[in-house]
Amino acid sequence: MQPLIDNARTFGQRPEEFAQLAEGQSPQVLFITCSDSRVVPALITGARPGELFELRTAGNIVPPYASQHPTGEAATIEYAVEVLGVRDIVVCGHSHCGAVGALVRGDDLTAVPAVRDWLAHATPRPTGAAEDPEVAEGVQSHVLTQLLRLRSYPCIERKLAEGALGLHAWYYEVHTGAVRAHRPQTDTFEAL
Repeated sequence: MQPLIDNARTFGQRPEEFAQLAEGQSPQVLFITCSDSRVVPALITGARPGELFELRTAGNIVPPYASQHPTGEAATIEYAVEVLGVRDIVVCGHSHCGAVGALVRGDDLTAVPAVRDWLAHATPRPTGAAEDPEVAEGVQSHVLTQLLRLRSYPCIERKLAEGALGLHAWYYEVHTGAVRAHRPQTDTFEAL
């Protein structure tokens, strides 16, 4: 913890670098990814403060849209699209994902009921080789499912119909740093 505290102390000693951020934000991209500490969107993309609007959830799950019981995730997505006017949304899964791995393997999650119930939103259950520690196939199919889920959100559906929004599926390899993007024409994930 001490290195984090030390950095936080010196971080605020450069106010001139951050003064403009007080005027507001205008990110062009909503980046939806896993809460995993090895996935750092600003490092992956090179984004500076104010350039990415982030939504991080266990397993980068986009829950079903439900207007009568809105979730924090739905509110974040709606805010990004309607208020901030993001032009693109990236759903980025990653190798060695514990959440997707648990789903692919069918792990017993009764000891962590909140995790179990959250992961129940990942329907259909991702498929892939249970013995693959990277769970690459499972993560990639899961990311595509989350993109489909996004399309069911009214604000997303409308912006897509207007041609005002792009959706992107990415796969990040934590062990190499490589990023692959889904290419609909070939239905494969290829290097950026």
